[in-house]
Amino acid sequence: MPETPFYPRYAGPRLTEALADSPVVLIHGPRQCGKTTLARMVGDPRGYTYVSFDDDVARGAAEADSMGFVADLPERAILDEVQRVPALFTALKTAVDRKRAAGRFMLTGSSNVLLVPKLADSLAGRMEILRLHPLAQCELVRRPPRFLDALFEGGFKTRRTERLSGQLAERIAAGGYPAALARPAGRRRTAWYRDYLDALVQRDVRDLARIGSLDALPRLLGLAAAHTARLLNVTDLAAPFQLSRPTIRDYVTLLERVFLLERLAPWHSNRLSRLVKTPKLHLGDAGLACALLGVDAAALAGDRPLLGQLLETFVFQELRRQASWHDEPFSFYHYRDKDGAEVDIVIERGPRALAGVEVKAAATVTAADFRGLRKLKDAAGRRFAGGVVLYDGETSASFGDGLHAVPVRALWESA
Repeated sequence: MPETPFYPRYAGPRLTEALADSPVVLIHGPRQCGKTTLARMVGDPRGYTYVSFDDDVARGAAEADSMGFVADLPERAILDEVQRVPALFTALKTAVDRKRAAGRFMLTGSSNVLLVPKLADSLAGRMEILRLHPLAQCELVRRPPRFLDALFEGGFKTRRTERLSGQLAERIAAGGYPAALARPAGRRRTAWYRDYLDALVQRDVRDLARIGSLDALPRLLGLAAAHTARLLNVTDLAAPFQLSRPTIRDYVTLLERVFLLERLAPWHSNRLSRLVKTPKLHLGDAGLACALLGVDAAALAGDRPLLGQLLETFVFQELRRQASWHDEPFSFYHYRDKDGAEVDIVIERGPRALAGVEVKAAATVTAADFRGLRKLKDAAGRRFAGGVVLYDGETSASFGDGLHAVPVRALWESA
């Protein structure tokens, strides 16, 4: 097995801060995104004991007597893949209430406990949750990100850079999973993604829900990959299956719980009534989407419509990853009105500022490409901080009114 190279995780300082004042810290995100590596990187030097619930004996002991299991743990412990033992959350609550000390338990989970109210509520006020994503591009190139700050503070200057061209498709197809990136591009990396999905469906999804059509989930994921960056249409997703629309909707929610799919909510404004209110669907990682679709970098570069579609997901996930460790809170949406004007990604920073990002796979930008951003600017009023069209070109330039054309590589390089 190839050795996985080390990359900086910019969520590390956030984890250290959380451990300083929270009794329990949960790092959750998709399997193989680096949760265990991050937890042990921070926890091992601090004397944390590591327990994995992928181990049958540890899981069996915790299920048989969760209270006794937690009581026997040392002062500080990392509990890995904790979603596999749901009863543990109540035992952890009892232990924390008996002895409330910062940094007692570091948990990792490959299922979103926020979508399971009983689990989330059991540790309310005692647990901080950190979302970890697959590697961001700025982590891969080992450069601290500045894009979000530049977007909200008007920090894009006129400059020229080298066009990414074929490198863009390579970055999209590679994705951000550390173990996948350790393999050669092409057949070996695709095999990793295939095995990854098989293991995920057979283990985590089976643990979460007793469903009768596990074999439908990989096919549904493949169909979702073909629909990534499009409005969610459950009827279209259900069409190839002998399953009802409510069942397919439940499966989509299940795949969201294991971080393979993500719904991007529509942005709305009281000033506008003609907005489309349907969410968009995005795969959790563009490399995973390429593997599901059976396209490599060369095939992607040769299919311009698909490149544009997957580039939008790639940009959205890069921004989500950068926002996850930023000091300020960000919320993500999309904008589309009934006249067809749209903005691929709308970002709110707290309650007062809003920005828009439109994504193009083309090498040029014209004033017409800012139509949706100008409508968003009018709708947001004073809240509008700026907007960019990200494209595969060379020049960063102002188009007036806080709007800029910016090369895609500015996402992970100096903006």
